[in-house]
Amino acid sequence: GIFELGFFKPGLASRWYLGIWYKSISKRTYVWVANRDSPLFNSVGTLRISDNNLVIFGQTDVPVWSTNLTGGDVSSSVVAELLDNGNFVLRDSDNDNPDGVLWQSFDFPTDTLLPEMKLGWDVKTGFNRFIRSWKSLDDPSSGDFFFKIETRGFPEIFLWHRDSRLYRSGPWNGIRFSGVPEMQPFDYMVFNFTASKKEVTYSFRVTKKNYYSRLSLSSSGLLQRFTWIETVQNWNLFWYAPKDQCDEYKECGVYSYCDSNTSPVCNCIKGFTPRNPQAWGLRDGSDGCVRKTQLSCEGGDGFVQLKKMKLPDTTASSVDRGIGVKECEQKCLKDCNCTAFANTDIRGGGSGCVIWTGEIFDIRNYAEGG
Repeated sequence: GIFELGFFKPGLASRWYLGIWYKSISKRTYVWVANRDSPLFNSVGTLRISDNNLVIFGQTDVPVWSTNLTGGDVSSSVVAELLDNGNFVLRDSDNDNPDGVLWQSFDFPTDTLLPEMKLGWDVKTGFNRFIRSWKSLDDPSSGDFFFKIETRGFPEIFLWHRDSRLYRSGPWNGIRFSGVPEMQPFDYMVFNFTASKKEVTYSFRVTKKNYYSRLSLSSSGLLQRFTWIETVQNWNLFWYAPKDQCDEYKECGVYSYCDSNTSPVCNCIKGFTPRNPQAWGLRDGSDGCVRKTQLSCEGGDGFVQLKKMKLPDTTASSVDRGIGVKECEQKCLKDCNCTAFANTDIRGGGSGCVIWTGEIFDIRNYAEGG
């Protein structure tokens, strides 16, 4: 009795969709849409199982959407079932093993990530699950914003607007994403990030009964976490991004960091100076900074420690989880192209090693966390 599946018509539009929403929440909230890009243009529609597939038929019995499975090893008849966690599954009627599903809605998210749903990659099949915004408040078709995991280097999640990056989460540091200091663990929610040979995924679980939380991407490009507050019958906005100028991707150029408490917000890292002082004076930090003194690369170099930072963009970094911070430092000193290093995991005093070579960018400072 937690979720319902059915046909719905959003807002004033005349189009109909098959979707899933909360049954137990008074404010109608859609969490999944099947035929988001192939709506029904009137209220005549049916969902049925046809040739071991789920198919939506329109008025003239023409299929508008299907699960598109080919054959499959189905010995008995297939059944479709809506699970308590909001996952809509198609399975062999003799097989109720969760791993034995033929198709599941959790593999095809719309704009919402629910508890137990995975965001990210199945390495073996190359399948990538990501969330994509609605076109507008009344139009669930595929919008212009999407949030997906980048697996190169040290994995992190990027918010895209069409072809351009708007925001990045920062890499997972064992507790939270480096760019989301508010993401502290708390009593009814558990965050999970897995980077293995099988998968690179993010998911979360709610551990208390009758607590509802969701992560969704709005049609205007805001990533938002909501939690349902029963007493006021409303969704409480728990956290959102991007939230300020410093969350904007590459707001400040290379070798500089963004700090929303300074004016201007862009600051050169210690030992660096603005590449273009004139533009810098006009509050344009996009050209970044350059080294005041070149590295000697002969043993006379050292490091400056930057605290409370969102780690730089990690797509071109390299990771070695088997060594600690001391070995990491030695490894970086031996490589003249190495510019920075950090722990991959901040738990228990820190472990693992991530190394940046070449320019570092999209760094920001936090008053707390980081």
